[in-house]
Amino acid sequence: MRIRHVAVTLAATVALTAGCTSVSEIGPETEAAAAGGNGCGVTTAKLADENITPLDPAPTPKLPVTVNSADKRKVTVKSADRILAVNLYGSLGEIVFSLGLGDRVVGRDTSTTFPAAGKLPLVTPQGHDLSAEAILKLNPTVLIADDSIGPPTVLKQIRDAGIPVVIIDDEQTLAAVPEHIRAVAAALGVPEAGERLVERVQSEIDAARKTAPAGGTPSRIAFLYVRGTAGVFLIGGKGAGSDSMIEAIGAVDAGSAIGLTKFRPLTSEGLINAAPDVLLVMTEGLNSVDGVDGLLKLPGVAQTPAGANRRIVDMDDGILLNFGARTGKAVEALAKAVYGPCS
Repeated sequence: MRIRHVAVTLAATVALTAGCTSVSEIGPETEAAAAGGNGCGVTTAKLADENITPLDPAPTPKLPVTVNSADKRKVTVKSADRILAVNLYGSLGEIVFSLGLGDRVVGRDTSTTFPAAGKLPLVTPQGHDLSAEAILKLNPTVLIADDSIGPPTVLKQIRDAGIPVVIIDDEQTLAAVPEHIRAVAAALGVPEAGERLVERVQSEIDAARKTAPAGGTPSRIAFLYVRGTAGVFLIGGKGAGSDSMIEAIGAVDAGSAIGLTKFRPLTSEGLINAAPDVLLVMTEGLNSVDGVDGLLKLPGVAQTPAGANRRIVDMDDGILLNFGARTGKAVEALAKAVYGPCS
């Protein structure tokens, strides 16, 4: 999922269409079910602990290694003394810290905000674009990134400066998390630690999946990517990344259910046809439209079961679609927000 690129290219995308139950068909006897599991209204999904739990004992990199970068290059990494791991989602930095190599990280991207990394210097001072000057100033011995971040000219500058650049596949799904961990661990010369982390993260994901309630009609959840200040209003579908999180908690991704793929412009007709019981948004996105009242003013929102019941779940931007080493904890937090008792 590359929201930044999608938001730019979808201006002329065909409006959403499909048939499904509309809010007008919701009667009093189904009102509680339409509230999305717990009827709590607005809920913020929060991790029980936002700190990273590094592997203990921390591994010692065995270098040099030559790895296959996702950009079809063979890259040799000779030192992991000064690591930069950056992407749009903050997942790569999270993986490096979780491997137990956080004390070697010299900088961060805008999305890497967990406490242990919060004070590191930014190499994306202008939004999500890398700054060659900021990177070279930190003198990294290896840069790990993916295609969600750029521009390519900066990555070329880094390579030309003699710094190894390893590109990781940027598929944003639960299924891809183990391979991302393995790829990062291989590039840093700690493959055994990578397997230890994969085992831990996969067990957390599996446990989180089991927290979803069994039986009954699954909730329909629509993910809305909203940036009021930029005038960007999108709905997620199959392959957006949000569908993976929604399905992990035993719910139906409303966008996928009406045939949407990736991200599409939000329209009144499309959202009403999707008929979500719950609207899932990023916290900053919700703030950008002045909260729930502002969200309800967007096309079709108030006419859905979720809008009628003000059933909205928000989650921190750096966690919801991160797909890093805290993914299991993120699934658990989302399930609790959708199904758990009101706090």
